[in-house]
Amino acid sequence: MKFNQSNIKKAKKYLDRNYCIGVPTETVYGLAANAYSHQAIKRIFRLKKRPKSNPLIVHYSNISDLKKDCILNKKFRKLYKKFSPGPITYILNLSKSSKISKIVTNNNKSLAVRFPKHRIFKRLLSKLNYPLAAPSANIFSKLSPVQASDVKEDFGNKIKYILDGGKSKIGLESTIIDIRKEPKILRLGGLEVSKIKKILGGKIKININPKKIFSSGQSRLHYSPGIPLRMNVTKVKKNEAYLLLKKRKKNHANYFYLSKKNNLKQAAKNLYSSLRKIKNKGYKSIAVEKIRNIGIGQSINDRLKRASKF
Repeated sequence: MKFNQSNIKKAKKYLDRNYCIGVPTETVYGLAANAYSHQAIKRIFRLKKRPKSNPLIVHYSNISDLKKDCILNKKFRKLYKKFSPGPITYILNLSKSSKISKIVTNNNKSLAVRFPKHRIFKRLLSKLNYPLAAPSANIFSKLSPVQASDVKEDFGNKIKYILDGGKSKIGLESTIIDIRKEPKILRLGGLEVSKIKKILGGKIKININPKKIFSSGQSRLHYSPGIPLRMNVTKVKKNEAYLLLKKRKKNHANYFYLSKKNNLKQAAKNLYSSLRKIKNKGYKSIAVEKIRNIGIGQSINDRLKRASKF
């Protein structure tokens, strides 16, 4: 995607006026607004129809900016050095002097923060004097968008501007880790847990269905195409779309492929766009073949499991 300075200026203009805009990230597209502005944050929740109990992830340009809002620790610095910018979100303690809107955190004393890798979003952040809250740019519980047209499909003219940055490279939301005390994974995502373990050492708890929600992506029903979805299917029903991990020799009209050669990273990148395509073609249900529960396959299965609660 060719860099366009005028598009950055336009995006900044709307954000400075406390509007929400669509922004590209390497994970999925976000619905961004000034994280210091109550007015702007209220607009995010209203547009997404998102429960106020679901805190937002806030995106920063650099550590210096983050220090104004959060208390940093050794675990954060280790992970940041290795994985940021990238598809990892950290839960940190808020500092007393933080200007972050309390609506962002649902009055918690913690904040979910991320440093996006997408060069257009990074450039936008560098032009602002505030961080951006940016949950996925979709209606709450529905499919996340991986390109500008998906955002347009969900919101139409309800948002002022969509900054087009091409198709998201990863296609799944960030991995969320709480590092305030003992490390705890709160959402499986675009960064494999095994890679995080290598840096921190020892065991890391995985708690993706907690009683109290500290971050995005922990709702029972989430990432849904809006039609019933069945997992680990070997026999498809009549008139049902069949989502397959790799291409078959025999092709059928109801077959949809996540990758050509059983590639889990490619499957992750194509998951949401494939589910959206199936829904838009008018199918009433989706069957998904068994997907290996290793690496990023764990994140894919997490998304499918939540989508199947429809």
